[in-house]
Amino acid sequence: MQGKKTYQEKLFTNFQLSDRIPQDNMYRQLRDTLSLDFLYKLTAPYYGKEGNPSIDPVVFFKLMLVGYLENLQSDRAIMRSTSLRLDILYFIGYDIDETLPWHSTLSRTRGLYGQEVFKELFVKVLG
Repeated sequence: MQGKKTYQEKLFTNFQLSDRIPQDNMYRQLRDTLSLDFLYKLTAPYYGKEGNPSIDPVVFFKLMLVGYLENLQSDRAIMRSTSLRLDILYFIGYDIDETLPWHSTLSRTRGLYGQEVFKELFVKVLG
């Protein structure tokens, strides 16, 4: 008998993102081995004490890494790909129902940091 699949969206679901990412997935392995916590101290001078919270610097640099690894040519492409890929969401620490940063936030944040921040990131990561 021929089967026919029909899609019915669930109102509630039990879903854990980490269960959907294979152990040998590159982004899972990067998340498990790459610590970028030093970026909080490195980027602290670029932020004030008041106003709206900005994008997490670790998330920003992980998104830049995704753009490089996936050969994505624009911030829009990075965010589009991120919104569609469970492994990238897991890598940057976002759940499937969390609102992602706007693409324009990436370009503004890139302009905020000086060359020395990017250089220090590459020195530490490659070291």
